[in-house]
Amino acid sequence: MELELDTDQEQLRDSVRAVLDAECAPSFVREIVDARLAGDSAKAAQLGASLWGQMCELGWGALTVPDQFGGLGQTAVELAVLAEEAGRALAPTPLMATLSQFIPAVLECGSADQREMLLRPVAEAAASGTLAIAEESGATDPALTKAIATPEPNGSYRLEGTKHYVMEPSQATELIVVARVPETLGEDGVGAFAVPVESLTIASVPSLDPSRELAMVTIDGCVVPADRVLGSPGPQTTNGLRRAVEVATVALAVESVGTAQAVFDISLEYAMQREQFGVPIASFQATKHKFADMLVLLERARSLAYFAALTIAEDDDRRALATSMAKAAAGDAITRIAREGIQVLGGIGYTWEHDMHLYVRRLQTNAVLFGGVSAHRAVVADLIGV
Repeated sequence: MELELDTDQEQLRDSVRAVLDAECAPSFVREIVDARLAGDSAKAAQLGASLWGQMCELGWGALTVPDQFGGLGQTAVELAVLAEEAGRALAPTPLMATLSQFIPAVLECGSADQREMLLRPVAEAAASGTLAIAEESGATDPALTKAIATPEPNGSYRLEGTKHYVMEPSQATELIVVARVPETLGEDGVGAFAVPVESLTIASVPSLDPSRELAMVTIDGCVVPADRVLGSPGPQTTNGLRRAVEVATVALAVESVGTAQAVFDISLEYAMQREQFGVPIASFQATKHKFADMLVLLERARSLAYFAALTIAEDDDRRALATSMAKAAAGDAITRIAREGIQVLGGIGYTWEHDMHLYVRRLQTNAVLFGGVSAHRAVVADLIGV
């Protein structure tokens, strides 16, 4: 298991960073935030779609799509590289939802024909997608799903129910909806269904982080034909969805590392310029200790996140354990770095005019999506037999 980025991965990181520095500056993120807060969802979607189109022209949307379906066939490590840079720039597009949720769900649960049908448009036509799996509690274990999928003639299913905290559904063309056959429990009867977005009712919900859309999706009697039922409802589909959720969780952890790095960098630059008693506040021992502690947490979270990405790329037996360790470590870093970042800036860190709050909002939202620190520590304890 190689724990260092190779030359190609470093070049990917550098090229992605250069593009996002040019095309996704904080002023661009603010435009989308201001539009959403003003209720102008159409403008926000238009801005996001424009950036997504540029990303797809550069091949980012095709990054993890297998080459037989028109993609670049890269692994979870390359996805992690992309996710970290997207987090650093707060990229407000369906990039993360498509690459870390939609594509893995299709790859894990779909047949070859379904992969062709759903993934080639992503790779070649800038289509996008997301995963509707979370319950109102935020739980993303498919065995806990409550939405109902009633069998219909000819292998179709009628879906009923509600999904919560769905990421960027308004910009998606397809949603993978997780639902279960009536009168089943646990892993039994769980299915994954590819549903065009126009067949669903989407209601964006107020979020701490307005740079990213989170929505409640209502499924009211939508009939899904047999060719859009990914696999057969049951334990095999449940396990496939769990593996897809692992990819999404690790990607979110890496994205959080990128955002936390931006907070660290902004705070450090300010501390080196802001003077008290005629010297930069970065020269004070107490301030140095703050940055040392933040850096330790940041590097710990980064190392665990990339290790988890490697276990997924190599299908290592430790992938479930590594995933929860990565998300828990990212949560620890988020809590401390978000607080200290604002404290270092002082009063200006609390103002709307400074960009710090954009990053802190993303960090605090990521901390609870796909499981918080306590939930993932409990998973780690269970997996290691504590």
